[in-house]
Amino acid sequence: MTTLSPRFDPHGRASAGPVARPRALLFVLAANMLIDALEVSVVLAALPAIGGDLGLSPQDAQWMMSGFALGFAALLLSGPRITARWGRRRAYLVALLVFAVASSAGGLVHSGELLVLTRVIKGMCAALTAPTGLAIIATAYRQGDEQRRAVAVYSFFGAAGFTVGLLASGALTVLSWRWDLVLPAPIALGLMVLGFRLIPDDRGPAPTASPGTGVTRFLRHGPLVRSALCAASLNGAYLGLLLLVTYQLHTGPGWNSWQTAVALLPACVPLMVSLPFAGRMVGRLGAARLIVAGTLAATLGCAGCAVWGVSGSYAIGALPALLLVEAGFVLSFAALNMQAVAGIAAESRQTAVSLYQTAVQLGAALTLPAVALLLGSGGEGPYRTALLLITAVAAVGAAVACTGTRRKAEQSCVSRR
Repeated sequence: MTTLSPRFDPHGRASAGPVARPRALLFVLAANMLIDALEVSVVLAALPAIGGDLGLSPQDAQWMMSGFALGFAALLLSGPRITARWGRRRAYLVALLVFAVASSAGGLVHSGELLVLTRVIKGMCAALTAPTGLAIIATAYRQGDEQRRAVAVYSFFGAAGFTVGLLASGALTVLSWRWDLVLPAPIALGLMVLGFRLIPDDRGPAPTASPGTGVTRFLRHGPLVRSALCAASLNGAYLGLLLLVTYQLHTGPGWNSWQTAVALLPACVPLMVSLPFAGRMVGRLGAARLIVAGTLAATLGCAGCAVWGVSGSYAIGALPALLLVEAGFVLSFAALNMQAVAGIAAESRQTAVSLYQTAVQLGAALTLPAVALLLGSGGEGPYRTALLLITAVAAVGAAVACTGTRRKAEQSCVSRR
């Protein structure tokens, strides 16, 4: 699932002031965030069909998902330097164009290796457009209510993108899985044309990183490191579970792509619905408590599924696990984003957020191949082994979250003495 970063001015600069057509610009930025998020799920229900047509095993087919995550992670940390050199507007528009070309190519190739390559390229493009879109919002809208509303819309479109992609994957795969890959191309081209007219030119000299904003110094920042580890484990467990359930529903009861997509909706719709209220929930309950609750819910869901299995009825097998893991996202998604940059100076936040998002993507890129490898030829044994791995990944996040809460409590006790 795509992770959205919290509000920040990535260069610590004052707002550049309002734009001439703020709603139209926000539509372009938010719609692009939607297709970036859509890319994570648009191939999910289609994986068995892609594997069947191209002769790919689950281990090979999963690279449609982990390849995108790898591309995303590979360019996130160097993205700020690219936008500083090219300018946000140019980098954003070029990334959209390449994204559209790669989408079209993905629907035409007949080689698994080339198809994965297009997915990696699209992940790299998303690594430019997602944070750059948020940076444009940070400077194009007035600080305060106007900027908060813009970020809320941007975040909502990102969360909705996963659901849209899942539904599109289910519907289009019935016709041909190639339509899943081509779908974003015309949308990206349309957004590029609109963006050419609406995205403001960069003002002033290209920003450069200030001294001490390198990645290494953030490895000593406890809240950021803990948030990154928790989010990476949560994202890895989440996508690993979706991959496993997709193949189980295909090989077990023999569900088609549309049935599978509908079955996975409980794992994405709740976050989309609850996201507008996430900020208030964090303010009332606190980030640390929500992160602990969220990571524990995800671990419980995966562990329960490993015990009761997924080969039986969907209602008593996969569904409870999907709901609990999604509950983990509902509880901790915004809290993790906010905790990641807590206490970090404004001029350093872009580097911190890039590091955080890289960890999130690596969580998926490392977990998905391992899960697919354990699935093997199918059957209850390999599925249970894969579920144990997913449970272990989720448990890492829960352990880190609980450790962070204990350290915070200890520090609070020391400060009161």
